[in-house]
Amino acid sequence: MSNHQKRLSAPNAWPVERKEGTFTVKAGAGPHGEAGVPLLIVLRDVLGYVDSKKEARYALDNDSVLVNGVAVSDEARPVGMFDILAFREREEYFRVFPGEGGRLALTPIDEESASSRLGKVAGKTQVAGGTFQYTLHDGTTLQTEDGEYAGKDSLVVDNESKEIVAHFPYEEGALVTVVDGTHSGEIGTVEEITVTPGSGANGVTVAREDDEDFETVEEYVVVIDENFTGDEE
Repeated sequence: MSNHQKRLSAPNAWPVERKEGTFTVKAGAGPHGEAGVPLLIVLRDVLGYVDSKKEARYALDNDSVLVNGVAVSDEARPVGMFDILAFREREEYFRVFPGEGGRLALTPIDEESASSRLGKVAGKTQVAGGTFQYTLHDGTTLQTEDGEYAGKDSLVVDNESKEIVAHFPYEEGALVTVVDGTHSGEIGTVEEITVTPGSGANGVTVAREDDEDFETVEEYVVVIDENFTGDEE
């Protein structure tokens, strides 16, 4: 199996220039599935902190780069939507956020905001003993006695304790960001949820601050807190 990924066939979420070369680094196994962007691309192509894979490995070997509070040593480790990147030596912190055209972008945040991350509930099951297991959008699983959280809700998880510290229900009136499709990166309030009979995707009408509504599909929206819209320093 090849260790390289052709630029032209890279997922749309990857922030790489398609015509600057033939190949780029291939994402390793890990969270976010095919949408996960290799950490090397973030360090080299987005932030410009390194010029090569060798430099990236040196930085990672010194435990200076954290993803969701955990030091990362693999430059191919995928990062994706709502991950928290911390650069301890630089005292810089970023949240991975949806950008225009579905590409992932980095939003600067402060150290306090970097202590937790947001996840969209993708699955919920009750396991032995009566506890509930929640699967988040990036594949992370959490277990809790609390069964009140529902699919498509958002949970804020503390990076150190792994405990749920906030809950944002998916409902009309919720603040959301769009993570895919034509309106990727836009933020607004859910005005109406349209349930589609059968196997079709439910529709969502989102109202923006400029009073211009738009429609998208349920899969593309993630509930956020208003603090997520004002993190830039």
